Amino acid sequence: MSIKRAKIIRALGKVLFVLYVGFLIYFLFLAEWYGRTEISEEYRYNLELFKEIRRFITYREQLGTFVVAANLLGNILIFVPYGFFVSMAGRTRGLFRTFFLSMFLSLGVETVQLVTRVGSFDVDDILLNTIGGILGYVVFAACSRVRRKHHVRNR
Repeated sequence: MSIKRAKIIRALGKVLFVLYVGFLIYFLFLAEWYGRTEISEEYRYNLELFKEIRRFITYREQLGTFVVAANLLGNILIFVPYGFFVSMAGRTRGLFRTFFLSMFLSLGVETVQLVTRVGSFDVDDILLNTIGGILGYVVFAACSRVRRKHHVRNR
């Protein structure tokens, strides 16, 4: 790969990351359809692991497939790009690094939601977001491996 092409790909990656962060901020704090514009009078939080996950699974028929998928799968999928980008951009890479960075970002997001009372603090969301970050790392590692094999083959 030429140096010019590598620079273009890096620039594209940076633009995609900035767009992703903008989307993340909008979705987690401002999205009207997800109820983010209303500031609650009281603090809402869940400190019991698996409580909300169990609730969504138990009441899946009453809530509907879309609501359950949006909550459970959405919390995972929204952090997959973060795990990918943080692995791609970092000088040091690794599963544990991505795990901790994803967990701390999710903890930060949940804390801001608690303090601003936009959304709620939920330990289940931290778990699901962290799983998404790890999946992003797995996708990055697979892409990196394919790229290295392709690069070696073309030499």
